[in-house]
Amino acid sequence: MAGIRLNSAGRVIRFAHDGREAPDTAMPASTTVAVTLDEEEIGTVWLERPGPPGALDQLLLERLALATASVVERYGPAHTTMADPALVELVISAGTDEPARNRALRLMGFAAELPIRVVAVHSPVAIDRIGSLICPDRPVKAATVADVGVILATTVDAARFPPEVRAGIGAADSPDRSWSEARTALRFTTSRIPIIHHDDLGALSVLDRIPANLLQDNADIAAIDRIASRPEDLDTLDAYCTTGSLRRAADLLHLHHSSVARRLENLGRTLGFDLTAPPDSCARASH
Repeated sequence: MAGIRLNSAGRVIRFAHDGREAPDTAMPASTTVAVTLDEEEIGTVWLERPGPPGALDQLLLERLALATASVVERYGPAHTTMADPALVELVISAGTDEPARNRALRLMGFAAELPIRVVAVHSPVAIDRIGSLICPDRPVKAATVADVGVILATTVDAARFPPEVRAGIGAADSPDRSWSEARTALRFTTSRIPIIHHDDLGALSVLDRIPANLLQDNADIAAIDRIASRPEDLDTLDAYCTTGSLRRAADLLHLHHSSVARRLENLGRTLGFDLTAPPDSCARASH
Protein backbone atom coordinates (compact mmCIF):
# COMPACT_ATOMS: atom_id res chain seq x y z
CA MET A 1 0.00 0.00 0.00
CA ALA A 2 1.03 3.63 -0.63
CA GLY A 3 -0.43 6.60 1.22
CA ILE A 4 -0.54 10.41 0.90
CA ARG A 5 -1.57 12.97 3.52
CA LEU A 6 -1.71 16.76 2.93
CA ASN A 7 -1.61 18.89 6.07
CA SER A 8 -3.94 21.58 4.70
CA ALA A 9 -6.66 19.15 3.60
CA GLY A 10 -6.32 16.67 6.48
CA ARG A 11 -7.35 13.87 4.13
CA VAL A 12 -5.55 10.54 3.75
CA ILE A 13 -5.45 8.80 0.37
CA ARG A 14 -4.27 5.18 0.14
CA PHE A 15 -3.65 3.07 -2.95
CA ALA A 16 -3.43 -0.69 -3.27
CA HIS A 17 -0.71 -2.48 -5.25
CA ASP A 18 -3.01 -2.56 -8.32
CA GLY A 19 -3.43 1.26 -8.33
CA ARG A 20 -6.99 1.33 -6.99
CA GLU A 21 -7.86 3.61 -4.05
CA ALA A 22 -7.98 1.67 -0.79
CA PRO A 23 -10.08 2.41 2.32
CA ASP A 24 -8.49 4.44 5.10
CA THR A 25 -7.67 1.51 7.38
CA ALA A 26 -3.92 1.76 7.30
CA MET A 27 -1.39 -0.63 8.75
CA PRO A 28 1.79 0.87 10.25
CA ALA A 29 4.00 2.59 7.67
CA SER A 30 7.24 0.85 6.85
CA THR A 31 8.85 3.93 5.22
CA THR A 32 7.83 7.62 5.21
CA VAL A 33 9.02 10.74 3.36
CA ALA A 34 7.95 14.36 3.93
CA VAL A 35 6.35 16.32 1.07
CA THR A 36 7.92 19.80 0.87
CA LEU A 37 7.07 22.88 -1.16
CA ASP A 38 9.04 26.13 -1.00
CA GLU A 39 11.06 24.59 1.86
CA GLU A 40 7.92 24.01 3.93
CA GLU A 41 6.60 20.58 4.89
CA ILE A 42 3.06 20.29 3.48
CA GLY A 43 2.40 16.59 3.97
CA THR A 44 3.70 13.03 4.06
CA VAL A 45 3.87 10.00 1.76
CA TRP A 46 4.52 6.46 2.91
CA LEU A 47 4.54 2.77 2.07
CA GLU A 48 2.84 0.04 4.05
CA ARG A 49 4.34 -3.40 3.59
CA PRO A 50 4.79 -6.41 5.81
CA GLY A 51 8.36 -7.14 6.75
CA PRO A 52 11.40 -4.89 6.31
CA PRO A 53 11.51 -2.02 3.77
CA GLY A 54 12.50 -2.86 0.20
CA ALA A 55 15.78 -1.69 -1.32
CA LEU A 56 14.05 0.90 -3.56
CA ASP A 57 11.35 2.07 -1.12
CA GLN A 58 13.16 5.29 -0.23
CA LEU A 59 13.73 6.24 -3.89
CA LEU A 60 10.12 5.41 -4.76
CA LEU A 61 8.76 7.60 -1.98
CA GLU A 62 11.05 10.50 -2.85
CA ARG A 63 9.64 10.42 -6.40
CA LEU A 64 6.08 10.21 -5.03
CA ALA A 65 6.75 13.18 -2.72
CA LEU A 66 8.04 15.26 -5.67
CA ALA A 67 5.00 14.36 -7.77
CA THR A 68 2.64 15.25 -4.90
CA ALA A 69 4.31 18.62 -4.36
CA SER A 70 4.09 19.34 -8.09
CA VAL A 71 0.34 18.65 -8.14
CA VAL A 72 -0.26 20.84 -5.08
CA GLU A 73 1.80 23.66 -6.60
CA ARG A 74 -0.11 23.50 -9.88
CA TYR A 75 -3.68 23.03 -8.66
CA GLY A 76 -3.63 23.81 -4.95
CA PRO A 77 -6.22 22.91 -2.31
CA ALA A 78 -8.40 26.03 -2.84
CA HIS A 79 -11.73 24.80 -1.49
CA THR A 80 -13.23 28.11 -0.31
CA THR A 81 -13.13 31.75 -1.32
CA MET A 82 -12.31 33.06 2.16
CA ALA A 83 -8.63 33.05 3.07
CA ASP A 84 -6.56 33.51 6.19
CA PRO A 85 -5.99 37.30 6.44
CA ALA A 86 -2.41 36.68 7.56
CA LEU A 87 -1.66 34.83 4.30
CA VAL A 88 -3.32 37.55 2.23
CA GLU A 89 -1.32 40.22 4.06
CA LEU A 90 1.89 38.33 3.30
CA VAL A 91 1.00 38.33 -0.41
CA ILE A 92 0.19 42.06 -0.66
CA SER A 93 2.84 43.46 1.70
CA ALA A 94 5.74 45.31 0.10
CA GLY A 95 8.06 43.97 2.82
CA THR A 96 7.48 40.29 1.99
CA ASP A 97 10.30 38.46 0.22
CA GLU A 98 9.43 36.48 -2.89
CA PRO A 99 9.84 32.98 -1.41
CA ALA A 100 7.44 33.86 1.44
CA ARG A 101 4.99 35.50 -0.97
CA ASN A 102 5.05 32.46 -3.26
CA ARG A 103 4.59 30.12 -0.31
CA ALA A 104 1.52 32.05 0.85
CA LEU A 105 0.06 31.94 -2.65
CA ARG A 106 0.62 28.18 -2.88
CA LEU A 107 -1.04 27.62 0.49
CA MET A 108 -4.09 29.48 -0.81
CA GLY A 109 -4.18 27.33 -3.95
CA PHE A 110 -2.70 29.63 -6.61
CA ALA A 111 -0.47 27.90 -9.14
CA ALA A 112 2.96 29.34 -9.85
CA GLU A 113 2.24 30.40 -13.44
CA LEU A 114 -1.11 32.11 -12.74
CA PRO A 115 -1.24 35.94 -12.82
CA ILE A 116 -2.69 37.55 -9.69
CA ARG A 117 -4.97 40.60 -9.84
CA VAL A 118 -5.56 42.47 -6.60
CA VAL A 119 -8.81 44.30 -5.84
CA ALA A 120 -9.46 46.72 -2.95
CA VAL A 121 -13.12 46.80 -1.88
CA HIS A 122 -15.49 48.80 0.30
CA SER A 123 -18.85 47.05 0.45
CA PRO A 124 -21.75 45.93 2.66
CA VAL A 125 -21.75 42.69 0.64
CA ALA A 126 -19.75 39.76 2.04
CA ILE A 127 -16.26 39.85 0.55
CA ASP A 128 -16.25 36.13 -0.30
CA ARG A 129 -19.47 36.52 -2.31
CA ILE A 130 -17.92 39.35 -4.32
CA GLY A 131 -14.89 37.20 -5.07
CA SER A 132 -17.06 34.36 -6.33
CA LEU A 133 -19.02 36.75 -8.55
CA ILE A 134 -16.12 38.51 -10.26
CA CYS A 135 -14.02 35.35 -10.74
CA PRO A 136 -16.51 32.45 -10.86
CA ASP A 137 -14.51 29.78 -12.68
CA ARG A 138 -10.91 30.30 -11.60
CA PRO A 139 -8.95 30.52 -8.31
CA VAL A 140 -9.95 33.47 -6.11
CA LYS A 141 -9.39 34.30 -2.45
CA ALA A 142 -10.77 37.09 -0.26
CA ALA A 143 -10.11 38.53 3.19
CA THR A 144 -10.38 41.78 5.12
CA VAL A 145 -7.10 43.49 5.98
CA ALA A 146 -7.04 46.74 8.00
CA ASP A 147 -10.78 47.30 7.38
CA VAL A 148 -10.40 47.06 3.60
CA GLY A 149 -11.63 44.09 1.59
CA VAL A 150 -8.90 42.37 -0.41
CA ILE A 151 -9.59 40.03 -3.33
CA LEU A 152 -6.84 38.02 -5.00
CA ALA A 153 -8.08 36.72 -8.33
CA THR A 154 -6.69 35.25 -11.52
CA THR A 155 -9.27 37.16 -13.59
CA VAL A 156 -11.59 40.07 -12.75
CA ASP A 157 -14.91 40.65 -14.51
CA ALA A 158 -15.70 44.24 -13.50
CA ALA A 159 -19.24 43.97 -14.89
CA ARG A 160 -20.12 41.39 -12.21
CA PHE A 161 -19.60 43.60 -9.15
CA PRO A 162 -22.84 44.15 -7.18
CA PRO A 163 -24.15 47.72 -7.56
CA GLU A 164 -23.51 48.73 -3.93
CA VAL A 165 -19.80 47.85 -4.12
CA ARG A 166 -16.92 50.28 -4.59
CA ALA A 167 -13.73 48.69 -5.85
CA GLY A 168 -10.29 49.65 -7.12
CA ILE A 169 -8.54 47.17 -9.42
CA GLY A 170 -4.75 46.99 -9.58
CA ALA A 171 -2.86 46.23 -12.79
CA ALA A 172 0.77 45.55 -11.80
CA ASP A 173 2.27 42.08 -12.15
CA SER A 174 3.55 42.01 -8.57
CA PRO A 175 0.77 41.56 -5.95
CA ASP A 176 2.24 44.18 -3.61
CA ARG A 177 2.33 46.84 -6.36
CA SER A 178 -1.09 45.75 -7.59
CA TRP A 179 -2.43 46.21 -4.04
CA SER A 180 -1.00 49.73 -3.86
CA GLU A 181 -2.62 50.55 -7.21
CA ALA A 182 -5.94 49.02 -6.11
CA ARG A 183 -6.05 51.18 -2.96
CA THR A 184 -5.28 54.29 -5.00
CA ALA A 185 -8.05 53.47 -7.48
CA LEU A 186 -10.47 52.82 -4.61
CA ARG A 187 -9.90 56.36 -3.30
CA PHE A 188 -11.16 57.81 -6.59
CA THR A 189 -14.40 55.80 -6.71
CA THR A 190 -17.74 57.59 -6.30
CA SER A 191 -21.38 56.56 -6.18
CA ARG A 192 -21.54 57.21 -9.94
CA ILE A 193 -18.18 55.60 -10.76
CA PRO A 194 -17.98 52.78 -8.20
CA ILE A 195 -15.46 50.57 -10.04
CA ILE A 196 -12.13 51.98 -11.23
CA HIS A 197 -9.16 50.28 -12.91
CA HIS A 198 -5.91 51.90 -11.86
CA ASP A 199 -4.80 52.09 -15.50
CA ASP A 200 -7.81 54.31 -16.24
CA LEU A 201 -6.72 56.98 -13.74
CA GLY A 202 -3.91 58.25 -15.91
CA ALA A 203 -2.27 61.35 -14.41
CA LEU A 204 -4.82 61.41 -11.59
CA SER A 205 -2.93 58.58 -9.89
CA VAL A 206 -0.07 61.01 -9.23
CA LEU A 207 -2.30 62.98 -6.85
CA ASP A 208 -2.09 60.08 -4.42
CA ARG A 209 1.67 60.61 -4.09
CA ILE A 210 1.54 64.34 -3.24
CA PRO A 211 2.37 64.96 0.45
CA ALA A 212 -0.67 65.94 2.52
CA ASN A 213 0.95 69.18 3.79
CA LEU A 214 1.35 70.44 0.21
CA LEU A 215 -2.30 69.74 -0.50
CA GLN A 216 -3.44 71.53 2.65
CA ASP A 217 -1.52 74.66 1.68
CA ASN A 218 -3.27 74.95 -1.71
CA ALA A 219 -6.19 77.43 -1.65
CA ASP A 220 -8.22 75.62 -4.32
CA ILE A 221 -7.89 72.28 -2.54
CA ALA A 222 -8.82 73.92 0.76
CA ALA A 223 -11.99 75.24 -0.91
CA ILE A 224 -12.84 71.79 -2.26
CA ASP A 225 -12.24 70.38 1.22
CA ARG A 226 -14.87 72.81 2.58
CA ILE A 227 -17.28 71.58 -0.10
CA ALA A 228 -16.53 67.97 0.80
CA SER A 229 -17.93 68.56 4.27
CA ARG A 230 -21.33 69.22 2.62
CA PRO A 231 -22.39 65.99 0.83
CA GLU A 232 -25.15 67.75 -1.14
CA ASP A 233 -22.70 70.25 -2.64
CA LEU A 234 -20.08 67.60 -3.33
CA ASP A 235 -22.70 65.46 -5.08
CA THR A 236 -23.71 68.43 -7.24
CA LEU A 237 -20.12 69.23 -8.17
CA ASP A 238 -19.45 65.59 -9.02
CA ALA A 239 -22.58 65.35 -11.20
CA TYR A 240 -21.79 68.56 -13.09
CA CYS A 241 -18.13 67.63 -13.67
CA THR A 242 -19.17 64.14 -14.79
CA THR A 243 -21.77 65.31 -17.30
CA GLY A 244 -20.43 68.76 -18.31
CA SER A 245 -24.03 69.93 -18.66
CA LEU A 246 -26.41 71.73 -16.30
CA ARG A 247 -29.47 69.85 -17.57
CA ARG A 248 -27.79 66.44 -17.63
CA ALA A 249 -26.50 67.02 -14.09
CA ALA A 250 -30.07 67.91 -13.04
CA ASP A 251 -31.35 64.68 -14.58
CA LEU A 252 -28.65 62.71 -12.77
CA LEU A 253 -29.53 64.36 -9.45
CA HIS A 254 -33.30 64.15 -10.06
CA LEU A 255 -33.60 67.91 -9.53
CA HIS A 256 -34.93 70.85 -11.54
CA HIS A 257 -32.16 72.53 -13.52
CA SER A 258 -32.81 75.85 -11.73
CA SER A 259 -32.03 74.16 -8.39
CA VAL A 260 -28.77 72.81 -9.77
CA ALA A 261 -27.94 76.26 -11.18
CA ARG A 262 -28.38 77.83 -7.72
CA ARG A 263 -26.14 75.17 -6.17
CA LEU A 264 -23.46 75.75 -8.79
CA GLU A 265 -23.63 79.49 -8.21
CA ASN A 266 -23.00 78.95 -4.48
CA LEU A 267 -20.21 76.51 -5.25
CA GLY A 268 -18.62 79.07 -7.56
CA ARG A 269 -18.50 81.59 -4.72
CA THR A 270 -16.74 79.04 -2.51
CA LEU A 271 -14.25 78.09 -5.24
CA GLY A 272 -13.68 81.65 -6.44
CA PHE A 273 -14.83 81.26 -10.05
CA ASP A 274 -17.97 80.64 -12.09
CA LEU A 275 -18.29 76.89 -12.74
CA THR A 276 -20.60 77.41 -15.72
CA ALA A 277 -18.37 79.97 -17.48
CA PRO A 278 -16.20 78.98 -20.50
CA PRO A 279 -12.80 77.49 -19.52
CA ASP A 280 -10.78 80.60 -20.44
CA SER A 281 -13.06 82.75 -18.29
CA CYS A 282 -12.57 80.36 -15.34
CA ALA A 283 -8.81 80.53 -15.83
CA ARG A 284 -8.84 84.38 -15.81
CA ALA A 285 -11.10 84.46 -12.76
CA SER A 286 -8.89 82.10 -10.80
CA HIS A 287 -5.93 84.42 -11.33
